[in-house]
Amino acid sequence: MFDDLKRHAANVADRRIESLFEASDRAGEFSVRLGDMLFDYAKTNIDVEARGLLIDLLDRADMAVKRDEMFNGQALNATEGRAVLHTALRNLDGGPVLVEGYDVMPGVLETLDRMETFARAVRAGHFTGQGGPITDVINIGIGGSDLGPAMAVQALAPYHDGPRCHFVSNVDPADIADALRGCDPETTLVIVASKTFTTIETMTNARTAKAWMSETVADPAAQFAALSTAGDKTRDFGIDPSRVFGFADWVGGRYSVWGPIGLSLMIAIGPEAFRAFLRGGQAMDRHFLSADWPENMPAMLALVGLWHNQVLGHATRAVLPYDNRLARLPAYLQQLEMESNGKGVSMDGSDLPFDSGPVVWGAPGTNGQHAFYQLIHQGTRVVPCEFLVAAQGHEDELHHQHQLLVANCLAQSEALMRGRDLDEARGKVAGKFDGAELEKQARHRVFPGNRPSTTLAYPQLTPEMLGRIIALYEHRVFVEGVVLGINSYDQWGVELGKELATALQPVVEGGDASAKDGSTAGLVGFLKRNGL
Repeated sequence: MFDDLKRHAANVADRRIESLFEASDRAGEFSVRLGDMLFDYAKTNIDVEARGLLIDLLDRADMAVKRDEMFNGQALNATEGRAVLHTALRNLDGGPVLVEGYDVMPGVLETLDRMETFARAVRAGHFTGQGGPITDVINIGIGGSDLGPAMAVQALAPYHDGPRCHFVSNVDPADIADALRGCDPETTLVIVASKTFTTIETMTNARTAKAWMSETVADPAAQFAALSTAGDKTRDFGIDPSRVFGFADWVGGRYSVWGPIGLSLMIAIGPEAFRAFLRGGQAMDRHFLSADWPENMPAMLALVGLWHNQVLGHATRAVLPYDNRLARLPAYLQQLEMESNGKGVSMDGSDLPFDSGPVVWGAPGTNGQHAFYQLIHQGTRVVPCEFLVAAQGHEDELHHQHQLLVANCLAQSEALMRGRDLDEARGKVAGKFDGAELEKQARHRVFPGNRPSTTLAYPQLTPEMLGRIIALYEHRVFVEGVVLGINSYDQWGVELGKELATALQPVVEGGDASAKDGSTAGLVGFLKRNGL
């Protein structure tokens, strides 16, 4: 599949990215716009021929057909027989969306209306705890039931005018203990986010929160809400059906922030801002559906990723938001991309003949500059970088400081591309050293450069813009998955460890470990001797 691309890559392997800017409008020709949003991939070694070969991948994969099938409710998640319709959750102005002949949109909009009614009641103080208006919201979930809303609430902090929001995901008791410590049980709302209401980490934390609340609250379940489709289990837990918000199995966890899983975000920023967030996602959907491939932002973002990973063999990609409120975006994208495209078999069950998704990691700038950028600039492995930066922050009185942030972002991508050769490095130390020592010192100051990066630039991080950004990356995952011929929407890789943990719990609690392998049995014994 990638043979022609690999041959072309080999032919231009010694070419400097910087040399491509000798063309008259390299930056304009190798960037994509969606309104006031710009995706620049000019600082990569992709040229016109490479782009044409990459776009051929889309045509050979019937990308346009697959894209339309996703939006139209076809069961693209073949291993589970499910549609893939998180896009329906933000289809505020579109028409019907059919799944097996049934229009899902009335149910989606009804649930959204119920969420808004409840969020307004909480924010206005009409829904109260035993001690009065709600001051704190604790969202208990894990994976997609945590990473999405936690990331979005932090990202949209300037719009947060509702109760304080806390997020608990880890079964480690430290996580929930730290969250509860700062809350008053009489004015706290707990949201339990689990589609099946059986997720062991989530339900363990939910029971802990309920026990904590019951120490002072007469009816703790009255201060709980559930994001779940398991009505019988939420009822047994004591949660009134009016505070239970369900979503269909065609919404995967890591794609679910647009619906009930986003309730904590809606309570934090308000229904109007939440709808702006949805409209941002919808705007990216419409762009993805209508734009020709060279001007299609999700498609080109995906093709750049395929070029770097499958063609050039760069096994990781760094996500580097120069926007501190997007600090949790890299972790969110880790799950979105690695759980989606971290597969070893194709749709027909045969072994994948090439690498699947890359390792995704990162941190906000400028913090990362003083941590891992050393490896990015001078290490032996090439790490493609994806920068995100806004023209404006929300702190108008500190605009000069934001300008410094932007200067750092643009300088890093320029430095990765340009590098510093030995002659230039010698000039940096000339007069301080001479002879062999000068040569040695100069070599330590050489930057190989020719290291690729992309930049996503936008005016300001608003609810609408955050919606566009998340939908952009969702569709990037889809495009890469279709080209690779894998199912981006199941996650069987999380099952085995969960099954073994269930089997190990009785052993950890005091049972016989002799049936386990020597390492596991030895570790259990060590931990028991030390207080387990």
